[in-house]
Amino acid sequence: MADVLNFVSGLLWGHVLIYLLIAAGLFFTFRLGFIQFRQFPYMVKVMANSRTGAGEGISSFQAFCTSLAARVGTGNMAGVAVALYLGGAGAIFWMWLIALIGMATSFAESTLAQLYKTKDSDGNFRGGPAYYMEYGLGKRWMGILFSLCLILAFGLVFNAVQANSIAAAFEVAFNIPKHIVGVLLVIGSAFIIFGGLKTISRFAELVVPLMALAYLLVALYVCFINYDLLPAVFKQIIYSALGFEQAGAGAIGYAVMQAMIQGIKRGLFSNEAGMGSAANAAATASPNPNHPASQGYVQMLGVFVDTIVICSATAALILLSNQLVPDSGVTGIALTQAALVQHVGEWGAIFIAIAILFFAFTSIVANYSYAETNLMFLNTKYKHSMLIFRACVLGMVMFGAVGELGLIWTMADISMGMMAIVNVVALFMLSGFVIWLYQDYCSQLKSGVTPVFNPDNHPEMKKTLPDGIWKK
Repeated sequence: MADVLNFVSGLLWGHVLIYLLIAAGLFFTFRLGFIQFRQFPYMVKVMANSRTGAGEGISSFQAFCTSLAARVGTGNMAGVAVALYLGGAGAIFWMWLIALIGMATSFAESTLAQLYKTKDSDGNFRGGPAYYMEYGLGKRWMGILFSLCLILAFGLVFNAVQANSIAAAFEVAFNIPKHIVGVLLVIGSAFIIFGGLKTISRFAELVVPLMALAYLLVALYVCFINYDLLPAVFKQIIYSALGFEQAGAGAIGYAVMQAMIQGIKRGLFSNEAGMGSAANAAATASPNPNHPASQGYVQMLGVFVDTIVICSATAALILLSNQLVPDSGVTGIALTQAALVQHVGEWGAIFIAIAILFFAFTSIVANYSYAETNLMFLNTKYKHSMLIFRACVLGMVMFGAVGELGLIWTMADISMGMMAIVNVVALFMLSGFVIWLYQDYCSQLKSGVTPVFNPDNHPEMKKTLPDGIWKK
């Protein structure tokens, strides 16, 4: 089974996704006029005003925290360590690159998710790639395929990955058996996910900013006490990414390709740009300004915070230590723990265990919310099957806590790869609407008015919208 899964993963990532994701990022970067660089200050301004919504539903800030809760998890701590172990320091360069160009892709998918959002029977906004595939493209079959991939990836496999890292970290730090950690995670997850979408968003709004700040402060302290080594670390990242370190060994092409594959693979797992997952959170918000594009700005910042800020913090912890040893077998969350222990002493392992608990636990509950939205898309009578699905989610949390790391990561790679392919194809097909929405937003800004979306200004787009939200 492992051999088959590794073959499929290698095929997806070595021959399809690297090129597709880079192409999508570059396409939207150019078509949106380098929006992620040119309008970065405005992006921050929109985020600063995002705590109040423009109507019903949760605020843009709560949606941002929900998406960040899913983004900031195992990928930031264990995933970065795996990328460094398998791809070398150069993998970080490719993580940065895919995040920077992926910000434009994130703008596109989040804007479309806002445009095609609907309302469920409880009054919550719902939406995401499956919805813009059905309404925007008129291809429900494509939305069904995406939903199935997302439910497998986020509802089941990714939650096993998160639980695996928590259990491994607690075993190292506190010598607690993995099955005990698994049972506790199941109980905690059940308490949150049975509370519904608004409970999840409130939980994320409280926990995510605090946990990210604490982790960054520790990383900044490590950088401060090792400031003299930082230039060498940056040099190592760049040289390794471009093959200069391997020039004398005659293995430039292989080393660079490994760095690219691992960096892009782990970068996508962490920031989710182009995967279509964060778009599910983007659709739940009442944006301020009340225009689909404003949520695109907010979600772009999420990609930046996740990869450029938090993943870089983990990379610094590891590369400033001497714990990264090829073929040592020390990888994943254990490598991050070993690195911090070297810097600050034994309490570093405990700190990482607590940090990954908050990072990964919030990812579990946010991942569940994505899967729930797509289960609703597949079945309008979703409440009859929700209990069964929740039991399956909790079962995968338990499986992940006691399962084998390599097999779980490979399953995650395949499921998110399938999601990304379906989503990026849809983004290309709907790119005309994305460009128009961006131009409509900017033209109103230039006129000195607060942007408001009026579908009557684009009759062709209006015909594709579901009734009840933007089209009355």
